Amino acid sequence: MAEGSSGSEFTLDSIRKSLIRQEDTIVFCLMERARFPMNSALYNQSLDLVPGFSGPLVDFIVQETEAVQAKVLHSGGASININKAIWDMYLNQLLPLFVVAGDDGNYASTAASDLSCLQALSRRIHYGKFVAEIKFRDAPHDYEPPIRAKDADELMKLLTDERVEKMVKKRVEKKAIVFGQDVSGSNNAVSKHYKVDPSVVARLYDEWVIPLTKRVEVEYLIRRLD
Repeated sequence: MAEGSSGSEFTLDSIRKSLIRQEDTIVFCLMERARFPMNSALYNQSLDLVPGFSGPLVDFIVQETEAVQAKVLHSGGASININKAIWDMYLNQLLPLFVVAGDDGNYASTAASDLSCLQALSRRIHYGKFVAEIKFRDAPHDYEPPIRAKDADELMKLLTDERVEKMVKKRVEKKAIVFGQDVSGSNNAVSKHYKVDPSVVARLYDEWVIPLTKRVEVEYLIRRLD
């Protein structure tokens, strides 16, 4: 559980409320990143833009920032970490869907936006550990047999609620519509142009956030009785 918190403070309802708040953060982070073009030089392996560091500039900025943050963060919960999958999804699949091509030279600001997006997505996806723990406590008799059998497929079936998943996808799409409208002019006219295409946000949750969260949940439960 989170540092300074006891397990008794967590319920499925409190976790869901946190996940709903995190949706806002993710949508706003995506909108901030959409302010900048792709700026592909940031991700170029062959451009050594930082003296003494070999690799993409975005790697340097992310590593240095997280190295500082790690000094004040709790060390627990590191045994389940799928940040490499999140990084690959974000850079290679998600970015091209909502960021325009081009290079404006604002590499530091772009990398900072990337970092905010990656951290928000990672936090949301790894919250699956809390979701899995609460679900296990609510119905241990359902989860213990497949956990002991290391049956990941059965655990995935138990964890999947298609009704809730559909509701989440609709909600984040609506948030992207509400938060992402451009309001301009003296009459406060609302443009039909969105900072980030709402369908992209729904797709993000459908194809990546929800499946990766459930992957974390399964990995957590598989080890729950060790």
